[in-house]
Amino acid sequence: MPHRARYALYYAPPMDHPLTRTAVRWLGRDAFGGRVPSRTLPPAWEPLVTDPRRYGFHATLKPPMRLKPEFHSWDLQAATGDFALKHTPLDIGRLKVARIGSFFALVPEVAPAALRALADAVVSEFDRFRAPMPPEELARRHGPNLTLTEVENLKTWGYPYVFESFRFHMSLTGPVPEELRDGVGNHLAELFADSLREPVVIDALTIFMEEMPGAEFVVLSRADFSSQG
Repeated sequence: MPHRARYALYYAPPMDHPLTRTAVRWLGRDAFGGRVPSRTLPPAWEPLVTDPRRYGFHATLKPPMRLKPEFHSWDLQAATGDFALKHTPLDIGRLKVARIGSFFALVPEVAPAALRALADAVVSEFDRFRAPMPPEELARRHGPNLTLTEVENLKTWGYPYVFESFRFHMSLTGPVPEELRDGVGNHLAELFADSLREPVVIDALTIFMEEMPGAEFVVLSRADFSSQG
């Protein structure tokens, strides 16, 4: 029977990390299941966080996928643990609030080459678990703005923005109307200022799970990278 759940391999800071705590305040949800502090958001802004709230605070390395019938979630968790033991923590420097097209995200001030290499390795290593995308879903994701390379990535890897099209980002909003962009951008820069003072270290792979279509993504497990250099 085909799997209904989807699984993704993300970078997510630990539950008690300053970035996580700030993002939880902004999004209004903690994918780790922790308590969400009270927050006030202008009513016009609430729709802006609908998508990032559902997916949880993260940066995509291996995008959401259904597993092939012969695999179970514990197979993916075991492979993630093995992968993590072969990698050491990666300092990617400081992040900043940036606008990418019409949405806002956290991105590296200067992305190291090793970050792209890590993302490439995760995409390649875990693709053996990915069930082929149904034709109707493939057609739905085949947007008019994709480049030829991104279309080939979608067909081959199930996601357009991998390898040369990869850009590390931690989404904070969905599309923001032009008239709201200055206000939202200024608010996010102020909100995240303190938690962006220190460099970010990718020290684990975290599996997020969507139990059924449309459900919120939650943290299933976290595999720490090796401390051995």
